[in-house]
Amino acid sequence: MTEQTQDTNGTTGTTTGGPLAGTLVVDLSRALAGPHATMMLGDLGARIVKVEAPGRGDDTRGWGPPFVGEADARESTYFLSANRNKESIALDLKDEADRDVLLALVDRADVLVENFRTGVLERLGLGIAELRARNPRLVVLSITGFGHDGPEGGRAGYDQIAQGEAGLMSLTGSGPDDPQKVGTPISDLLAGMYGAFGVAAALTERATTGVGSVVRTSLLAATVGVHGFQGTRWTVAGVLGRAQGNHHPSISPYGLFRCRDGSVQIAVGSEGLWHRLCAGFGIDPDQPGIATNPERVADPARVLEVVEGLFADWDAEPLLARLAEVGVPAGKVRTLDEVYAWEQTASQGLLIDVEHTGLGRLTLPGPPLRFFDGADGADERRLTHAPPPRLDEHGAAIRAWVQEPDA
Repeated sequence: MTEQTQDTNGTTGTTTGGPLAGTLVVDLSRALAGPHATMMLGDLGARIVKVEAPGRGDDTRGWGPPFVGEADARESTYFLSANRNKESIALDLKDEADRDVLLALVDRADVLVENFRTGVLERLGLGIAELRARNPRLVVLSITGFGHDGPEGGRAGYDQIAQGEAGLMSLTGSGPDDPQKVGTPISDLLAGMYGAFGVAAALTERATTGVGSVVRTSLLAATVGVHGFQGTRWTVAGVLGRAQGNHHPSISPYGLFRCRDGSVQIAVGSEGLWHRLCAGFGIDPDQPGIATNPERVADPARVLEVVEGLFADWDAEPLLARLAEVGVPAGKVRTLDEVYAWEQTASQGLLIDVEHTGLGRLTLPGPPLRFFDGADGADERRLTHAPPPRLDEHGAAIRAWVQEPDA
């Protein structure tokens, strides 16, 4: 594997250390699914070289508002969300000299990530077979909208389209006639997560075989992959899940319930918890019709009436304290400003500060994984992170690097 460079002039855009330190990833992807996958790999210490189109860069550089910074250093907050710990080089894949730079990177790479529509790389003379012939150890991650093959394998993939086509919107909303998308581009993000997971597995396999492999996933596959119990409700039991708002279709009471000054969420995931809830608020847990979970699931209107009746004279904060006291899992619905101001969020490393060359000091959402050393797992590795790059910020340094004979 390649060694990671750490020049203070910006020849690296990756974390220092981490389990994937020394791994070189060439990132040909754009928008979100592929960039999210490579950002995850960068969070783990891999060196990510992001190849962008000259002049315009990744599509997400133009996705806004909001934008931040002055006109000559303006950045999209969308781009900033998916591109920490990367280097940027602008290459025209139709230009022979630029293609030579890309191929020199491929020759040195451990991983290549792409999310072009099926056939685009082949038309550019950069098909996966050709790239892997140059570098048999290369692991390739290919992310498409609906799969690279099959009757609709060539379809373009965008998150909201995939959320609808893969059934997620039919499960989300206030009811069956109110399909809603998830509030984040979850199909894109899931495809990136599955892709990064596949790359890690392929690198592990390569350590044994010495040969790379091709990892494929899609927005469709990633979304179907998280159907969970809703999938087996249909494939095994023939029960078609439909949207039913903020309440669980198989566990009750489990959802959002109104109280005097707002609402709280509770998760009564066992009969023991049901008995705790009833004892804590002075009602009979064995009353006919709601004594067991199947009975409660069968009569959601009655459960809603009973639970909201218990909570009607409580304000949210003291109610949450009471639920904690009696041992019933509960929580509030926080806005994002509240989430990022929450001490628990900060304690988990979910905020990081970086120094951006055009914008100065930025606070970004941090990686969701933490790593610990020591026999007792108590010594946390403190990884440093680099900001999302400006377009072609590292181009000159990367071009010089690939020309070095021992690079």
